[in-house]
Amino acid sequence: MHGVSSLALSPPVLRLPRVVRAVRRLDARLLTALHARGDDPRAAAAARALSRAGEHGALWLAAGLAAAAVDRSRRPAWLRGTALTAAAHLTGVGAKHLVRRPRPTAVRARVAVLGPHSFPSAHAASSAAAAVAAAALLPAAGALVVPAAAAMCLSRVVAGVHHPSDVAAGALLGAAAAGLGMRGPRGRRRG
Repeated sequence: MHGVSSLALSPPVLRLPRVVRAVRRLDARLLTALHARGDDPRAAAAARALSRAGEHGALWLAAGLAAAAVDRSRRPAWLRGTALTAAAHLTGVGAKHLVRRPRPTAVRARVAVLGPHSFPSAHAASSAAAAVAAAALLPAAGALVVPAAAAMCLSRVVAGVHHPSDVAAGALLGAAAAGLGMRGPRGRRRG
């Protein structure tokens, strides 16, 4: 073992705290930078409006139900996508109660929140699920929903109520739920 550093022999788990610290530093820098965008009154107003519209996934659930009402030929698929959006939101809310990460305190919140926990962002989970479902069913709808979902996700950081990693985790959760749920047997897209 001569000439071999102890770091090279240490298990990867021992290096994990270093990675966690690096992610936390990046999270803090991104939070500060994105939150500063809300100093513009127009950006702050947009963040507040998006936050309200996304509460409980309301915007996405209403859009999914409206699409199901209008697009009769794909009604079952739109309803499935809407149900997956609701499930992603509820899973995000449930995960918050398990993880219990506090909301950011380094910046001022620009919107009221319903609870003290932030990880993962349920707004991001429902937004990403709606975007994936819409894009899978109708690419033209996806072209509208994907940018709106991204704006919804960013609004939570600009509003100062989520760390960027909360939003990333929520978006990953929602995208995975809808991506898997919109696929049928043998991985084929349904709808």
